[in-house]
Amino acid sequence: MEKNSAEHNKHLFQLIQSFEAVSIQRNQQLTDVKIGIDVLHHAHDDQQRQTILGWLTSIDYGAQQRDFIDRRQQGTGQWLLNSDEFQTWLNAEKQTLFCPGIPGAGKTILTAVAIKDLITRFQNNPGVGIAYLYCNFRRKDEQKEHDLLASLLKQLSSGRSSLPDSVNLLYDKHKEKRTRPSLDEISGTLQSVAGSYSRVIIIVDALDECQVTDGCRETFLSEIFSLQTKTKANLFATSRFIPDIIEKFQGSTTFEIRAHDEDVRQYLDGRIAKSGQKLLETHRQEIKTAITKAVDGMFLLAQLHFESVSTKKTLKKMKDVLKNLPIGPKAYDSAYEEAMKRIAGHDTDSEELAKQVLSWITCSKRPLSASELQHALAVEVGEVKLDDDNLPEIEDIVSICAGLVTIDEESNIIRLVHYTTQEYFERTQRQWFPNAQADITTICVSYLSFDEFQSGICQSDNEFEQRLQSNKLYDYAAHNWGYHAREALTSCEGVIEFLQRQAQVEASSQALMAVERWWSGSIDSQEIPNKITGLHLAAYFGVDDTVGTLLGSNSCDAKDSYGRTPLSYAAEAGHEAVVRLLLDRGAQFGTKDMKHGRTPLLWATRGGHEAIVGLLLDRGAELKTKDMKY
Repeated sequence: MEKNSAEHNKHLFQLIQSFEAVSIQRNQQLTDVKIGIDVLHHAHDDQQRQTILGWLTSIDYGAQQRDFIDRRQQGTGQWLLNSDEFQTWLNAEKQTLFCPGIPGAGKTILTAVAIKDLITRFQNNPGVGIAYLYCNFRRKDEQKEHDLLASLLKQLSSGRSSLPDSVNLLYDKHKEKRTRPSLDEISGTLQSVAGSYSRVIIIVDALDECQVTDGCRETFLSEIFSLQTKTKANLFATSRFIPDIIEKFQGSTTFEIRAHDEDVRQYLDGRIAKSGQKLLETHRQEIKTAITKAVDGMFLLAQLHFESVSTKKTLKKMKDVLKNLPIGPKAYDSAYEEAMKRIAGHDTDSEELAKQVLSWITCSKRPLSASELQHALAVEVGEVKLDDDNLPEIEDIVSICAGLVTIDEESNIIRLVHYTTQEYFERTQRQWFPNAQADITTICVSYLSFDEFQSGICQSDNEFEQRLQSNKLYDYAAHNWGYHAREALTSCEGVIEFLQRQAQVEASSQALMAVERWWSGSIDSQEIPNKITGLHLAAYFGVDDTVGTLLGSNSCDAKDSYGRTPLSYAAEAGHEAVVRLLLDRGAQFGTKDMKHGRTPLLWATRGGHEAIVGLLLDRGAELKTKDMKY
């Protein structure tokens, strides 16, 4: 009996152990499932977060910040952080520190130094929100007041552990209608998000490069000052000495930015050390003394003067340069002229390539990536494809330009070293590359005429994306050949031939009219008109002489798949000369397109082109015509 009882208890114990093991296993499985679900939820939430932030704006100022910090010579700029003005601004709320400076004083690098210090200082304090902007004269199309405020909103929103409700609500409001928020909505949401922090710091560099047209800069500053009033934010801003801007900062603490001699010496020490040249090492002190004296507060001159000195291979030639370093108001022009003389001293191929590089960067309608410029330089007019063996190396492109060109490593943008360089070449373009616009036009249309585009429109987004990736200049050429053609002083080779190739014209129009999906950032290349002709494109860009030539062999009332005519596109874009030319050739002005139901008059009205509206009315267009929305 006792034996049976013991066996029973043992069996019962084993059953209990087995049950507990199964229970533990089941609980572990449930835990694993819960963890998996949590991971999926987190991934979904993170994806949704990135989608909303990307919807606000795709511009990333963080990449520019990293580029500027990488260019900084270690240890420079510390004087700004240690100054009484900066410390007073830092240690009180609702303070404004306005830092004007002469061109090339080093304002942008010092701004980057200040931003790095602030981010490091407050990185463990979630109650402090920091947002910054780098205004850039080459990015005016993406730096309107709406864009700048949206960038500040994006940065402050991303600093929160979860997206603020006000941002989610803003996104949801526009999601279904696929619309963009108004300036007032962006401003109101920005104030709401800024108000969730205990402290907010806003940094804006190069206000002088913020566009003035349409009141952009004035509106932006008004919004920033309003934000400061309502949230007690601190504002740090730099600019050249522009009277309109200085007036806006009356009553604020002003601290002029000038290159400090010690910073210049540190910079030159770094450049000499990296050069590996014995002549420079041996005469280090003489070089530092002469250049520092000539710079006179303009840090950029230290860079330009060193480039000039570093090319000399004998002590006599080096001393001659140091003795004659340009100074004063005309120092930049003299330095740039000296750089162009050094370029002229290259072999013929190198000189030609350098001038091509400088003309492209100076005249481009938007910043170019290094790969875009490589493809542009490799085009051989008359050839049917790009020869990869003709692609110049990036290092060679930079080195042959005598210090006038640089590459932002983070963004891969190739650019001139400074705003003053751009201004110099714009003033002297006819001296150095008088036919730049015509040459660029020819390169663009030659590229678009390649056999690569003989298949016409891509039939899927994936195919289109692959075409963009494989043909680096495709997007730029399609969007801008016509603008270059309009500015050309001479006729542009290859334009008519390109516009008479229907397949290539349609391929070009696809890149021109494809749009970014607002909710995902991907490209929608399929919701575009087909059957666009060369005459449509010429009218779109307003190249009137080309329109006149094409009218000899094309109907002036040709319609694309949306029912739009060349007159419709010219009226929308505001090209009065083209509109007049088309009307004189008998173009129908009462034709409505099928997508929007708009006549040329309605397109002109929508674009605010009063002269064209008047012209169409004089020709008999009906004033009471309505589009499909009304």
